[in-house]
Amino acid sequence: MKHLATSLLLLLASQAAHAFDFVSVAEPAILYDANSLRAKKLFVATRYLPLEQVVVLDNWVKVRDNSGKLFWIEKRNLSSKRYVMVTVPSADVLRSPDEGFGLVFKATQQLGLEWLGNNGSGWVKVRHADGSTGFLKSGDVWGD
Repeated sequence: MKHLATSLLLLLASQAAHAFDFVSVAEPAILYDANSLRAKKLFVATRYLPLEQVVVLDNWVKVRDNSGKLFWIEKRNLSSKRYVMVTVPSADVLRSPDEGFGLVFKATQQLGLEWLGNNGSGWVKVRHADGSTGFLKSGDVWGD
């Protein structure tokens, strides 16, 4: 019994350490309550919306949005190009991952920004649709 408990703890720890697989919506797409075109249509997801992959089937992906809700989307409507979504009313995008560096632009809530990487110290590198790049706090976005 002790070995079973230890194995279970190791399994849970390895799953917690696993990075989430995020994708984004390539073009506006319908989110469903099941993996079928006959399922209930819930709403239309906008382009660049980041989603966390939960289950991947042949033509369908079960995804989670930033509120934690689960949906199904056709795989063909997803892109592996990652985006993050600003979750705070306003976020400062800076030239460098440090509070003391200059402002590149202000990002408003729900803005989709291309994810360029995470430096592991609480900052995310992003690119705006206009080409501007910079860093913002990882706690200000979802999808990282």
